[in-house]
Amino acid sequence: MRSYNDVLSFVKEENIKFIKLAFIDAFGVPKNLAVIPEELERAFREGISFDASAVDGYDDGVKSDMFLNPDPDTLTIVPWRPMEGRVARMFCDVTNPDGTLYPKDTRYILKQAIRAAKEAGIYVYFGAEVEFYLFRLDEKGMQTRIPLDNAGYMDIAPDDQGEAIRRDICYALIDMGIHPETSHHEQGPGQNEIDFRYSDALTAADNTSTFKWVVKSLAMMSGMWADFSPKPLPDAPGNGMHINMSVESDDGKDYTESFMAGIMEHIREITLFLNPTKESYERLGDMKAPGYISWSEQNRSQLVRIPATRSGKNRIELRSADPTANPYLAFAMLIYAGLDGIKRNLMPEPPLDVNLYQAEPAVTEKLRRLPGKLDEAIQFALRSDFVKEIIPESILEIYRTRY
Repeated sequence: MRSYNDVLSFVKEENIKFIKLAFIDAFGVPKNLAVIPEELERAFREGISFDASAVDGYDDGVKSDMFLNPDPDTLTIVPWRPMEGRVARMFCDVTNPDGTLYPKDTRYILKQAIRAAKEAGIYVYFGAEVEFYLFRLDEKGMQTRIPLDNAGYMDIAPDDQGEAIRRDICYALIDMGIHPETSHHEQGPGQNEIDFRYSDALTAADNTSTFKWVVKSLAMMSGMWADFSPKPLPDAPGNGMHINMSVESDDGKDYTESFMAGIMEHIREITLFLNPTKESYERLGDMKAPGYISWSEQNRSQLVRIPATRSGKNRIELRSADPTANPYLAFAMLIYAGLDGIKRNLMPEPPLDVNLYQAEPAVTEKLRRLPGKLDEAIQFALRSDFVKEIIPESILEIYRTRY
């Protein structure tokens, strides 16, 4: 646990000249404003004000003054900036002028979910696997749809031309306190994946947001651009954000099945926040992206799979989400859904050990489907009392009207 004095000492020792105060809009888009070290005392004492009316999901201008209050535990160097006059970053809590936490801040919504789980004696740990494409820039530095390479799954150099940038990304993540576990080329041309160690929900959401920022920044510095959209190329695999979850409890019981059953019970209502764009639904149901609500062990054609492990610890992997999701909202919705499953002692249907991409209609017609279009996902969310209890009306409204 760091304090203001710890932050100030670190800033002086590391010759930091600018501190990015970071926060997230309702869609998970990172925002920040920078301050010099002399303003840190004010930032910790009263916060730094900003115009919330210009941020998606925040207030409409009638009461537009909000404040950023740094979270000292999230202090980290921005490693690709110059050594002289270094830059650091801290995530912030968004507060009202009276100092109370702003309820429409999605980071706060996740904190509330974590608190609800803790009160129930439940602790959920997350690890996100985020896929992305690397495309070339043209001679004018404009984005193209020409993939960096034409390599396939886990190919090696020279076919895989992303090895060097994946290595640079991993080094940057390590410098920022994020521990990458594996990195490799994915199935699509120019498609890559870097997986990092699981952690508590808030840290995992912070790390997921940071990861996308690091990838985009280093890609641009390397003369290419990173695309996290769900379906960058029509005839190639889409980008998923597979969300791994493990559940622990104060009483030592294994609630994994009930937690999973709660997610499957509410998945259609929360899909809007896991797959928030029209393009998201071009990915679902195709090339290992699920289209039905089912589960199985190891089976990558399912919505939820139970990965093989030698540790004896159970975890579940949700395969429907994509990288356009706001990780704070996504993780919050999954926690609440899982808690509902535990509270109601829900049990999942028997596992479906078939390849759903090759299954006969007699199998698939019995299954509930995920929403097939954005409009359908919006209607599920709008009709859901479960969603309305969690998501502020203004956030639900902008998700309804964005596209």
